[in-house]
Order: sequence, then structure tokens, then C-alpha cells
Amino acid sequence: MKSRLLLFAAASAAALVSTAASAQTKPANDTAVEELVVTGTRGEGRTRLESLAPVDVISPTALTRQGTTELAASLATLAPSLDFPRPAITDGTDSIRPATLRGLAPDQTLVLVNGMRRHASALVNVNGSIGRGSAAVDLNAIPTISLEKVEVLRDGASAQYGSDAIAGVINLRLREARSGGSATATYGVYDTKVETARDPNGRTKHDGPTETIAAWQGLPLGKDGFLTLSGEYRFRNPTSRGDLDPRLTPPQISSRYGDPQEKDVTFYANAGLPLNDVWSAYGFAGYQNRKTDSAAFPRLYNDSRNTPSIYPQGFLPLITTDIDDYTVAGGVKGDVGGYNVNAGVVYGYDKINYGVIHSLNASMGAASPTSFDAGSMKYDQWVASIDVTKPLDLGIAKPATLAFGAEYRHEGYAIGAGDVPSYTFGGITGKAAGAQGFPGFKPSNEVDKNRHSYAAYVDLDAPVTEKFDVDVAARYENYSDFGSTTNGKLSARYALTDSFALRGTVASGFRAPALQQQYFTATSTNFILINGVNTPVEVGTFPSVSPVAAALGGKPLEPEKSTNYSLGAVFHQGPFELTVDAYQINIKNRIVLSENIQGSPTGSPTAQAIYALINPPGSAGLGAARFFINGVDTETKGLDVVGRYRLLTDDLGEFDFTAAANFNSTKVKKTPKTAQLSALPVPPILFDRGNVLTFERGTPRQKHVVSVDWSRAAFAATAKATYYGDVLVPNNSPSLDYHTGSHTIVDLEGRYTLPMGPVLALGVNNVFDEYPNKTPTIVNTTGAVGFPSFSPFGFNGRFLYGRVTINW
Repeated sequence: MKSRLLLFAAASAAALVSTAASAQTKPANDTAVEELVVTGTRGEGRTRLESLAPVDVISPTALTRQGTTELAASLATLAPSLDFPRPAITDGTDSIRPATLRGLAPDQTLVLVNGMRRHASALVNVNGSIGRGSAAVDLNAIPTISLEKVEVLRDGASAQYGSDAIAGVINLRLREARSGGSATATYGVYDTKVETARDPNGRTKHDGPTETIAAWQGLPLGKDGFLTLSGEYRFRNPTSRGDLDPRLTPPQISSRYGDPQEKDVTFYANAGLPLNDVWSAYGFAGYQNRKTDSAAFPRLYNDSRNTPSIYPQGFLPLITTDIDDYTVAGGVKGDVGGYNVNAGVVYGYDKINYGVIHSLNASMGAASPTSFDAGSMKYDQWVASIDVTKPLDLGIAKPATLAFGAEYRHEGYAIGAGDVPSYTFGGITGKAAGAQGFPGFKPSNEVDKNRHSYAAYVDLDAPVTEKFDVDVAARYENYSDFGSTTNGKLSARYALTDSFALRGTVASGFRAPALQQQYFTATSTNFILINGVNTPVEVGTFPSVSPVAAALGGKPLEPEKSTNYSLGAVFHQGPFELTVDAYQINIKNRIVLSENIQGSPTGSPTAQAIYALINPPGSAGLGAARFFINGVDTETKGLDVVGRYRLLTDDLGEFDFTAAANFNSTKVKKTPKTAQLSALPVPPILFDRGNVLTFERGTPRQKHVVSVDWSRAAFAATAKATYYGDVLVPNNSPSLDYHTGSHTIVDLEGRYTLPMGPVLALGVNNVFDEYPNKTPTIVNTTGAVGFPSFSPFGFNGRFLYGRVTINW
């Protein structure tokens, strides 16, 4: 009821503003809201309000006014259905943080660049973060300075684009400019008071200073072509939001729980060149190098994993990543006998080199090194496609658009071993093997796998009457590893008046199992909650078809399958617009990472039986094993509401009001089981209560954004308030559950354009220094964390920043 009242109040306020302003405003520029879109449609010249499915169009101006220079963080503040938590102490996920759309998995949203499939990161999320078990696209590998706009299709689109488009599609459109340019320098720092469960009086922190320098330049290419270059350098210092460690006397901070230290260098180029009156060539390329270090859990001086002769005061292991990510694409488009043809190829590559510093291999004793090469993961992808469109005169209101095409995709995935000290057992009995914090990949973990797929699709967009438009699409794909799948989509839009229309979609979709999910393997020390205590356990992660996983019931992974329904309404009158879209997404056979199946050489018959299954003769004595498995069915229901009003006044300047809301709920309908484990005296759970509730309550069920942009002469300002609904941080024992709480974050920015042209901006994100609820001491026995990493707005507090922009 509270949510309905808030939404009703926002809508009423917008209506009142519209009515009150009608007598004092200039004539509104109606074309200002008519952005053309290419995502989700094969037809040309269609605006986002005319589209048959909901599409958000986000400008580069809006992206750069968020304080943060991270693309994923900026998008999350602008798109109510997008969630971007900031996990910490989660190994590689600290450095490559996944975003989610409509509360689904990060890899259930397809990402395109200029309409071409973007490659995923080599990382698979295997620890306790949102998106556990997923292998997603790293949105932060693309700098905001390089973008012309971002289109977010909030609708299932596998029949149009193929695998992954279950929740929707994010299409990143690069700048296209022959001239002009811009340079921006941004500096920001956290200025906050940190109050944790064991430190209610708090401490003042001024940390995480971030420097970003970015620029773009448009250049002519031939007579009518363009070449747009962009680049960005960003350095972010780490933050620390841990609690006091009660194991120390007096209690003090022993962890570094927060953002990692990070340095990014990124370059992008986008080009287009007419070859003649009919054909043109296009291409883009991008490269990013990202170096990070993030903290693991601290090891105190008396920890069994410490060697006092090396670290008499204990140590805090740091996990480093050196990530190279690049992409290159090219193609031609033109006309052949009345058919518009677009043929292109794109290649993407992502490699993560892991290291561990300020650490040791306890099993080597005093002979242990303190820094390690922990190995690497890499993923690459080739996509070759041809898309053909043709107007058809079917004797209906307007020419229909027939589209068809084909695609070939080749993917590769590899794991490389680290240096010997990073994984070896050094011979000291009772001491953990490998680098503390992140044991290196062993030679037995090395893989080098690939697969390919073929696809063909057809799409017909038919304006049956002046008011009624129907789109029908179908797509067939065949994969070399699991076989084929066919998906379809039916969308329609009916305009009851020039201002009001209804739209809806019924579609099927799929997501192919990622190579990362099929072949990732590693052995690491995980902290598992046992009898209320975070306990280190050696855990092996295995491919589902490995001997260990097969002994537990693992089978070859199959694709996830979805059915999507949506129904919405669009209203547009002058400078006011409102869209309301309800949706339901049913997904079967979702791929998840199983629980840690724990065994013991002693104890109950079940524990001994599991120990025998996961420790074949000659093994190192694992305490637990896990593997990827199909079998989770979910149902997601929700509602998106977006309203916008533009007000142009003679005396007060120009105003752009936006109010948006997302309501989302997911229910887990089925969890996986295997015959082998079900036959044990006490069958272990493959997908436990904690993970079920993470699916259901790990992202906000409500998110509301209200903002206003104002400008008058040389002055401008942006004010925004974002309400995040409560998020549950679940455990297997209900008594250990806790919540982030519901919070409203207020952001402010002011801008002034100097007479010579530079634009100065000062801003504050999280003006009132809001934090999620504190992590309770009952689940934080070491004090390593201070706040829940599930928080949708992070846990770093107030951020002050300044920005200088020069345009030419």
C-alpha cells in the first residue's frame, strides 16, 4: 500500500505540474522526446514511444552527470530496473562487478555494441555475490565518454538476437562524429562517517579518491566518412568499511572491506566511410587494461595459516588482477536489388591474470614467497553475421518490413596454471596449501575448450492498419555442444488515439550454458558458515561432466528456457509522456553453482559417503566439492513505470522532470536434485535456502527514481532522489538472516558554463551519507565486513566530486 501511494503521489504531482504550467510555458518542443531507436526493431525511423516493446534511451549527457565515471554504476542510477551492487572480499568479482536487469542473473541480459554481440568476461562468479554462478559482460570495460547513447530494451528478445536476451538487451551506441570533441577531468573523494555494529560511535573517513581524465575527438574520414576517437584514464584508491575485529586487543580494523584499488586505461575508435552511393563500410575497435588489487580476509598473527617468522603481526592478502580486454569489428552495408544488406564480423577477447601479494603459502613455512602468479583465465568470441531487410507492399496501411539473416559464432575458453608455489603443498602437515587468499590454478585445472554455433532468423513487422502494428519473429540456433533450439516472438501495438497506445509481447527465449560454466575448475579456501562460525574449508569446483561431479550426479549442461509476457500502455501529449509496462518471465532449467557438498573421513555415514565421492584415490583430501547444474525454475513478475515532463519557462529556465519506478518479484518454483545424492541417508541440498532467497530477495523489490534537470543561461543543476527497497541477506538458518533496509539516496550537482566555454560542475552523491543496515555481529564474528555487499547502492557513504569539461 505504501508503494502504491508513493507511485500515485508521484503521478499526481506530475499531472499537477503539467496543469499548472500550461498557462505559463513556452510551446514545448515535441521532437525532444522522439529519440529514434534501433534496438528491438528491424524497421527504420521508429521512436522509442512508437516501439512495440519498452526501450529506455539514455544520453551521454545523463551518463556523465552521475558523479561516478563507471558505466554500470551510471546506468543503475538512471534505469530503475537495473541493479548494480558492489561486492567486496569476493575474489575476482570485486574487480568485475556484475549488473542485473529485472532481478535476473547478470548473464541473462544480452549486451550489444553498435548492434553487434559483445563478448563476456572470462570471469565466472563463484563466491557469495549477486549473480553467483554467472559469466557476464563487463559493462565497465566501455567508457561513457565513447558513447552516443544507450538503449535498454526491457523485454525478452532471444527470437531476434539469440542467447542471453531473457531479461532484455542493452545496446551501447558509440559516437559518430566528423568534427568536434570534448575533454573532461573529474576528481572525487568519499567524505563519510562509518558507524558499524561494534563501533556505534563511528569513525570519519576521507578515502577512495578517484581521478578520471577522458576525451573524444571527431575526425573526417574521406569526403563524408567519420572517425571518432575516445580515451579514458581512471585511478581509484581503495575504500575500507569493515567492522572492528574482536579478536584483537583492543578491537581494531583488520580488514579492507570496500572498493578495490583500480587503474583503467581505455581507448575506443568508431568509423564509417561511404564507398559509393550505395555501399558504406564501418568498424570499431576498443581496448582496456585494468589493474586492481582487492583484499581477502585478514590472517591474524596467531592464525594457523600464518607463518610468524614472515608476518609476526599477521597479514592481509591482496588479490591482484591484470585484465586485458579488446574488441575489433568491421563490416559493410548497402543495397542489393532493393534488399538492405548489413554484413559484419566482430571479435572480442578478455584475459584475466591473477596474482596474490602480501601473502604466503603456509605449507612451505619460512621458505614461502610472499607474492605469487596465480594463473589466468581467458575468453574470446568471433561473431560473423549478415542481416537483410526489405520493405514489402502487402496492401496494408504501410509497407511491411521483412528481415532475415544468419550468424556464426565461435567461442573459446582457457585456464592457465599459476607458478608452483601458488598452488603446491609445501610439506608441512596441517598447513593449507597454496597462496593464502587465492590459491593458484593447478596444472590439473588447465583447460582449453571451444565451441561454435549457427543461427538463422526471420522477422516480419507489419503495420496492419494505421493504428495496429504486429511483429512476428522466429530464430533457430544450433550449438556444437548441446544441440539446437528454436524461439519465437509475437509483439503488437495498437494506438487507440494519437496520444494513447497499448502494446504487448509473448515470446520464448533461451540462454546457452557458458563455456565458463561448463569448464571452470579450481581448488580454493572458502569460508563456510558451520554452526554459526565462518570456517575455512578446502573446496573444489568442478565441471559438471568431471569424474567428481559425475559421482555426485552432474550431467552435461543444457540451455535455460524462458517464456516472456508483457503488456503495457504509452501516453504522450505535448511535453508529457508516461509508459507503464507489466511483465512476467518464467524460466526453466536455470544453471546454478551447487552448494558446497561437504564430506568428512569421519562422522555420519552421509559425511563419509560424500568424502569418498569427492576424494578418489590419490586426491588431496577436499572438504567439499561443488559443480554447475541445471534445475532451478523461477517466475518473475513486475511493473515498470516511467514518466517525463519538460517545462520551458521565460523567466525560470528549462526543467526536465522524470519519475520512474520498478516493482519486481521472483519466486523459485523448483530446485535441483540428483539420484546419487538423494540415495544417501541424509541427502545434502544442492541449492539451499540461502541461495533460493538470494534469487527471491537479493535485489530490491522496489526502486523509484525522481529527478529534475534545470538550466538557465550559464547555470544548470540536477537533483535526484532514489528509493531502494529492502534487500534480504539470507543464510541457511533464518536466525542469521539480516536486511539492508529501505533507503533513499539524494544526489545533487550544480554546473556553470564559463564565458570562454569550459563547464564547471560540483556535486555530491549520497548527500545525507546514507548507509545500508549494519552487518550484525552474530554473522560477522571476525569483524571483516561492516555492511551487506547485497546493498543496491553500495556501502561507501557520501561522495564529493568536481568536474571540468571543455567542448570544441
